[in-house]
Amino acid sequence: MGNRSGATYWAYQVLHVGFVVAPVLAGLDKFTNILTSWSMYLAPAVASNLPVSANVFMRAVGVIEIAAGVIVAVRPKIGGLIVSAWLVAIIINLFLARGFYDIALRDLGLALGALSLSLLSRDCGCKAQA
Repeated sequence: MGNRSGATYWAYQVLHVGFVVAPVLAGLDKFTNILTSWSMYLAPAVASNLPVSANVFMRAVGVIEIAAGVIVAVRPKIGGLIVSAWLVAIIINLFLARGFYDIALRDLGLALGALSLSLLSRDCGCKAQA
């Protein structure tokens, strides 16, 4: 394993833990709506074209987010790319929804962080490399 005292190793570890925990917690909350009512972020143009209700769709989103967190846990190089792409899809939805530009900007930062995790996992010599 790489240099455990180096900044690269610790940056990787922070991102790795964060991008396991955050998607799993957000995914689980899609079933409880404790943090927020997630369906309010779904663009009306998207919601009106779904074959299911917005709540059912958001539960499916939750399952995908949980799976993404698990993939990050075991294959961070690939998982980071998946989470980054997922966040870009969320950003597009938020722009279509209008009025959530602040959250879209935050998600851009998260997408860049997930991409950074993938890149760091290639070079830091960390155990959970893909």
